[in-house]
Amino acid sequence: MFSKSRINEVGSKPNETEKPKAPDMPLVKPSVEYTPVVPKGKVGPSILSSDLTVVGNLKTAGDIQVEGTVEGDIRAHMLIVGETATIRGEIVADDIVVNGRVIGRVRGLKVRLTSTARVEGDIIHKTIAIEAGAHFEGSVQRQDDPLSAGRTALPAPEGDDTP
Repeated sequence: MFSKSRINEVGSKPNETEKPKAPDMPLVKPSVEYTPVVPKGKVGPSILSSDLTVVGNLKTAGDIQVEGTVEGDIRAHMLIVGETATIRGEIVADDIVVNGRVIGRVRGLKVRLTSTARVEGDIIHKTIAIEAGAHFEGSVQRQDDPLSAGRTALPAPEGDDTP
């Protein structure tokens, strides 16, 4: 009934073997890799979704938006802590916006706690904004360069001969 052969077509010879003709268009190999078009020098933020838990430190020269849980320190250019996020560790960034929960020290040039923020730890900043409704337990200290203020090292115990 249905056949791919041309035997039953009008004008075809039953014993004729025809090869299919190749298309005249050049073949293009499909690309498996996806390269997003991003303006030079502009890169979007790395987003950690609400169902993601990271145990360890994060460090980038770019931007991070956290919606999940991070148990470790974060260092970035800009950090956005989403409403569903929980960070247990120190966060250091030029620009920090806290919408969720941070348990640990916050160090940034510009720090903003929104009305949904919950921060338990000290904040070291150059400029700060705290919206009405934000929950904050800790101390606030202004410094001209809060990013260079590292954790203070504990002095070596007396009698310890280790170099």
